[in-house]
Amino acid sequence: MRDGFVWGVSTASYQIEGAVDEDGRGRSIWDTFAHEPGRVVTGETGDVACDHYHRYAEDVDLIANLGVDAYRFSVAWPRVQPDGKGPANEAGLAFYDRLVDTLLAKGVDPVVTLFHWDLPQALQDDGGWFNRDTAYRFAEYADLVAARLGDRVGMWITLNEPFVHTVFGHAFGVHAPGQTLMFDALPTAHHQLLGHGLAVAALRGRTSAPVTLANNYSPVVVLGDTEADHRAGAAYDALHNRLFTDPLTGRGYPEGFDLPVRDGDLEIIAAPLDALGVNYYNPTGVRAPGDPDGGLPFDIVALEGYPVTDFDWPVVPEGLRQLLGRLHADYGLPMYVTESGCAYAESPNDQRRIDYLAGHIGAVSAARSQGVDVRGYFVWSILDNFEWAEGYSKRFGLVHVDFTTLVRTPKASYAWLREHIAAHR
Repeated sequence: MRDGFVWGVSTASYQIEGAVDEDGRGRSIWDTFAHEPGRVVTGETGDVACDHYHRYAEDVDLIANLGVDAYRFSVAWPRVQPDGKGPANEAGLAFYDRLVDTLLAKGVDPVVTLFHWDLPQALQDDGGWFNRDTAYRFAEYADLVAARLGDRVGMWITLNEPFVHTVFGHAFGVHAPGQTLMFDALPTAHHQLLGHGLAVAALRGRTSAPVTLANNYSPVVVLGDTEADHRAGAAYDALHNRLFTDPLTGRGYPEGFDLPVRDGDLEIIAAPLDALGVNYYNPTGVRAPGDPDGGLPFDIVALEGYPVTDFDWPVVPEGLRQLLGRLHADYGLPMYVTESGCAYAESPNDQRRIDYLAGHIGAVSAARSQGVDVRGYFVWSILDNFEWAEGYSKRFGLVHVDFTTLVRTPKASYAWLREHIAAHR
């Protein structure tokens, strides 16, 4: 990764690539999930998405013309290993070869995420992340990708948001693979983190580029003054924030979590990192559970008094400044904001997105002025895309995508960000 503050944009494979049945790609859990009736609120799938697989050169031009330093994208595991194991699919690796070379030719550093939730369905059929063996398969996959791309990638991100994949995918069932196991989902957290540690070792053997993991973080706002309210806030913070970061830095898991840890696992997970990847969207309001027998030790409560996005998420830039300060104090690692963005439907004059970006970039600047080591800011996302269980109904892009014609049209926020980067480089 280049020196100095890094400006970037981000995407994920299933959300933009399409071409799900081309060139030897295997099926992923999101292919399965999206085709099951009722799973995606709009009934849509990522079969075509933005057709980035065929239009990547056009998209790289949009990225380069924005003036960013780096582009964070994810590799589709089933495109590289159709069954999640065995030799690499040459056509899949060749696509990412072309993408990386095209980015570098335009002066943009590739930042590769190895897992952004599209687990090969064949591995899910064998137990998915409940199966400890999946962690070892992930390390083999990481080695295959790094062997091919490791000489040109600027930074590696092993996992994207293991909290979200665990809770939304395995506890609440609103994401693939659609399991509703509540706290019985926790083994998937441990096996993802074990896979991360094993993958770090594989990457270190292939490349000298920085390695990190991108967590979703949410500052906890305790709503209420009782001891029970504060216990609830601590419980939620341990689940959302600490469970997926403490073990990365050698602290082990927070108390109260029953995880299938074997001898040596925590040492593998604590493989030294070069930075923390920070995905931030909003704080979370928490209070004591209204029903102590309801299964959760907290209630999630809407935060009042803030503007909201089309997801009804509160817009709180100050939360990002506070979060970065807390992570700096707790863990002491350099940080990259690897995702920051908002869903708004309006286009091309998306003034609310401009306001959002200005506020959150300002929060990063304020944190840096206070001595917090933040080295980059990646906007989510360069393109409108398939927004998981919301289908194409939520638009995060700096660039509007017509999902009928696939025509790309930069929004006002794209022009604003280009001018901001140029003025502050």
